[in-house]
Amino acid sequence: MVAVLLIAVLVGALVGTWPPFVAVESGSMAPGVERGDLVVVTAPDRAPWGDLSTAADSDAPTRLGGTGDVVVYTVPGAGGRPVFHRLAFRVEAGEDWTKRADPALLAADCAELSTCPAPYDGYVTHGDANGLYDQSAGIAPVVPEEWIVGKALFAVPNLGWIRVGIDATAARYGGVATGVVLVGFAGLAGGVGTLLLGRIRRKRRR
Repeated sequence: MVAVLLIAVLVGALVGTWPPFVAVESGSMAPGVERGDLVVVTAPDRAPWGDLSTAADSDAPTRLGGTGDVVVYTVPGAGGRPVFHRLAFRVEAGEDWTKRADPALLAADCAELSTCPAPYDGYVTHGDANGLYDQSAGIAPVVPEEWIVGKALFAVPNLGWIRVGIDATAARYGGVATGVVLVGFAGLAGGVGTLLLGRIRRKRRR
């Protein structure tokens, strides 16, 4: 168990976030990522994965079934869970970003959206399975870079249910039962860590 925990801590140090993965709790990123999947994340500026890329960038990578980085962001003061969505394009303060947007993902024009013109530099975001941009659906305002706490590297199908179970157990039963579940979660962390380290080694050999 100690070795497993050490692997988990090592992965956290490697990717620059803790915990180094998130459990997907909705279907908003389907089909690339399904509810119950576990996603390994890294800090937004962590090497060797590079800077943030949007779907609109000409050299954007393919991430989780689509173009551009998928990120985890939080809206300060909103009180909700972090949002796990894709970066559509970057905007500048004062910009009417609807002119560059996909009309199919807009509910209104700039004059009717509280997030337009952009109040500051940031990103327009969306869930792959959602019908609107987050900024058009009222999920979030324009997302500045400092709200982004991680970006996705890859997903492991169905393993996120363990993390969802931990959260539910903590809310319902408190510390003792949660501690039992956390033993399993520690094993999960080590297993995912081993998988990530193996991928990095294979990448370096190429």
